[in-house]
Amino acid sequence: MTAAQQKMEIDETALENAHQGAHLLIVDDDQPWLNRLGRAMESRGYVVHGAASVSEGIKIGKSVKPAYAVVDMRLEDGNGLDVVENLRAENPDARIIMLTGYGNIATAVEAVKRGAVDYLAKPADADEIHAALVASDGERASPPENPMSADRVRWEHIQRVFELCDRNVSETARRLNMHRRTLQRILAKRAPR
Repeated sequence: MTAAQQKMEIDETALENAHQGAHLLIVDDDQPWLNRLGRAMESRGYVVHGAASVSEGIKIGKSVKPAYAVVDMRLEDGNGLDVVENLRAENPDARIIMLTGYGNIATAVEAVKRGAVDYLAKPADADEIHAALVASDGERASPPENPMSADRVRWEHIQRVFELCDRNVSETARRLNMHRRTLQRILAKRAPR
């Protein structure tokens, strides 16, 4: 093994272990998922801090100044992008991952503009999140092993618009340019896989 290969191998090992003991802030309003992810990330060597709201995430971010963060896009009291922006202001070197069940290009671009280094669609597992947190800059993420089906993406989009319209079926149907009855039938069905 040449000296250059040994140095590269040492650098990769150092990068893999750089997160050991580092503070990780997880902001998500789904408490069971927050607890599971917190335990999984603690087992990988992070010091985990959990928050269930935008205000709590901002407060912990100011006091702890985490090196890593995983933030959900939609929270009960606001938008996770506000947390990303505040975390970036407190610690410009923080690696922030945005998570959402309502993935689209516009929100991904906005998350990156505000300081997130990656954007993952839910459900993301702890291995995917850890890989995104420790990935070196410029490294491309591998494609998902089990991406959402086209039917699932459509269903997620309809659900997102429905929630944005305060669960008003008529307004949602008008914005999606579909018949109200058709929308009602779609909303009555279970989510496709």
